[in-house]
Amino acid sequence: MATATGVYNTTYRRDFALRHTKAEYARLALLLVVAVVLPFRLDHYWLGYLDLILLSSIAAVGLMILTGYTGLISLATAGFLGVGAYTTANITTRLHWPMPIGVLGGTLMAAALGAVFGLPALRVKGLYLAISTFAAQAIFNNRFRDWRWLTNGQFSVSANTPKIGSHALNSDFRWYWVLVVITALVVWGGVNLFRTGLGRALIAIRDQDIAAEVIGVDVGRYKVMAFAIACGLAGFAGALQAHYRNIVTWERYDFDTSFLLIAMIIVGGLGSISGAVYGAAFMTWVPAYITRIGQGIQARSSGGTPLIIEKLPAIQLGLFGVVIVVFLLFEPRGLARLWQRTKDYFRIWPFRY
Repeated sequence: MATATGVYNTTYRRDFALRHTKAEYARLALLLVVAVVLPFRLDHYWLGYLDLILLSSIAAVGLMILTGYTGLISLATAGFLGVGAYTTANITTRLHWPMPIGVLGGTLMAAALGAVFGLPALRVKGLYLAISTFAAQAIFNNRFRDWRWLTNGQFSVSANTPKIGSHALNSDFRWYWVLVVITALVVWGGVNLFRTGLGRALIAIRDQDIAAEVIGVDVGRYKVMAFAIACGLAGFAGALQAHYRNIVTWERYDFDTSFLLIAMIIVGGLGSISGAVYGAAFMTWVPAYITRIGQGIQARSSGGTPLIIEKLPAIQLGLFGVVIVVFLLFEPRGLARLWQRTKDYFRIWPFRY
């Protein structure tokens, strides 16, 4: 990572710090202020989508670790979201255990299954690995739909509303404070992961796995670990989502969700933990904004249904495709790179370099 010009670190502690300038600390303080004020300024519609952005960010960070940093493609993230959701729903509903145990169980189950389905990475990579994970997603879809034991003979399974003390998490506002803290911890952990030997080994595998093996990196073990970490975070997000929505249905964990998560990390910027959050926010906010505009047009229309309302789902899907193509063509490193360029511009202004 490039260091700002004129910043000289004279101690190891300063050199290893995540932030080096006063401007970086000022931006962090501003972000904290926005995070505190935002839920009080948003209506119910946008606050609900803000919670969904935080939930998506957790899963996107896991996928970024796997794909953006380790270079392993996965098309089964939605399946592991479902594993976490169904596991915690059954633990809390059938066994009547508390929500933290259910979430922990869903996370560990998803991580264990992720390690199993990550074993093909020992022999194949690239598009072959993508097809392998695509098959895993198909297996999960089939089990979520047809395994009657999983849903107790129903098409869905309920999840309990958790409580913190005497306060039930039964509103988007209350859920926000829990999710924003959890997401911040996940992002902080993801950033610091790549300051450790494990993180550097994952990056070495992405850059050149043969060279990494030559210098002593156990490539197979670290690939399986990357799958376990990514799928565990996906299961964690799925478990939280189950309690947030209070019901688990297989439609939420289909192929479309896996492709949407891939779009999030591409648009956000591969190889950037913050890019996973940017991508989750962008790809969740855009369709919500389009839907809100469509609702406004429909409310103002005097008679009949405008064509744009009828075609709104198709417009959303088309926009997803256009956004991904535009970023791949003009800025492959995504929103994270655009934000870095903006910071560099103001940091060195009025000079060009």
